[in-house]
Amino acid sequence: MTDRAWIDAALTAARPQAVSALLRYFRDLDAAEEAFQDACLRALRTWPENGPPRDPVAWLIFVGRNAAFDARRRVSRQAPMPDEELISDREDAEAAMVERLDDADYRDGVLRLLFICCHPDLPAPQQIALALRIVSGLTVAEIARAFLVGESAMEQRITRAKAKVAAADVPFEAPGPVERAERLGAVLLMIYLLFNEGYSASSGEAPLRAPLCEEAIRLGRLLLRLFPAEPEAMGLVALMLLQHARAAARFDEAGEIVLLDQQDRTRWNGPLISEGINLIGKAVRHRRPGPYQAQAAIAATHARAVRAEDTDWAEIDLLYGLLERLQPSPVVTLNRAVAVSKLKGPRAALEMIAPLEERLAGYFYFFGVKGALHMELGEEAPAREAFGRAIALARTAAEAAHIRSHLDRLQGAEERRA
Repeated sequence: MTDRAWIDAALTAARPQAVSALLRYFRDLDAAEEAFQDACLRALRTWPENGPPRDPVAWLIFVGRNAAFDARRRVSRQAPMPDEELISDREDAEAAMVERLDDADYRDGVLRLLFICCHPDLPAPQQIALALRIVSGLTVAEIARAFLVGESAMEQRITRAKAKVAAADVPFEAPGPVERAERLGAVLLMIYLLFNEGYSASSGEAPLRAPLCEEAIRLGRLLLRLFPAEPEAMGLVALMLLQHARAAARFDEAGEIVLLDQQDRTRWNGPLISEGINLIGKAVRHRRPGPYQAQAAIAATHARAVRAEDTDWAEIDLLYGLLERLQPSPVVTLNRAVAVSKLKGPRAALEMIAPLEERLAGYFYFFGVKGALHMELGEEAPAREAFGRAIALARTAAEAAHIRSHLDRLQGAEERRA
């Protein structure tokens, strides 16, 4: 990995804890973000020459805080200087800074920041968008993609959320047990979207985006410590473990997407699969079904199949039916159609997804599935049209290459008949 790539990865990994600490100092979202960005710029200038600091998180907090103090002094020369102990670069400054990130009742700064962003004064979409921006540092484009909305709309949503937090004088402290329970659903969704952003990276991005999946899993484990009897927290962690277990098999050596039924299952991570299956089993015993449990149960059904042809598609169809009742969504119905195609054939699946086209007109996977179903039926013209729509909506080079491979197959079939 190049120096720049390593630094970018380190800054991405450090962001949540650093921003959380800076927010506690400045009590202002924009000030905390700006301080972190100043520290990142300093890191990009100094780390390649001086090497990485002993503790990147503490270094970024220390430098970002001092940069913010400097900026304030420039704005107002009359402002008093910070106490010497706040700005001196003594040998133990990093260790002391890291120690102050912790407290007795709420031991993870990142998780604390998640619950702060998911404040009930904000509508749920704004909570999640703000948390993805502040905690995870995702770009507006990445967040908009996760929500299937335009960038300008998402930019406005985040701006409104920041303004409302500032106007409401939201306390930047750890919420108590009651508040944590009330905000759990929003935090679960934020972690899920964070995982999806890392999981949906292209093959070329995967090494640098994998930390997003790992961070989401870590946050999910922390939630389980706070809510050890919450089945949806168990379901989310199980889902992430089971999905992440397939990471090594999702792309071939050329960087092209390998579909689930074509993956080399010997490359799946057995320990993660076992942990995920055990966890979803534990969640189901609570008899309080939820969307994350249903999705984890679907992933577990795939994981139990030694070969693709051993997959219990009837069970998967039933589970998607449950998920449709728990969380109705055109994307859920689209995924269920894949199971229906295995059980009843591609024509039945096409009939199922036909009413979804208007709502999923900007969704890459809809047209990929539609094209594949038409191709399976030998209907080349509609297949080609659907694949053309899919390529136009592809978010990564790997997605576009995958669709082009289908188009190449169609072209080859036509040439053989000619």
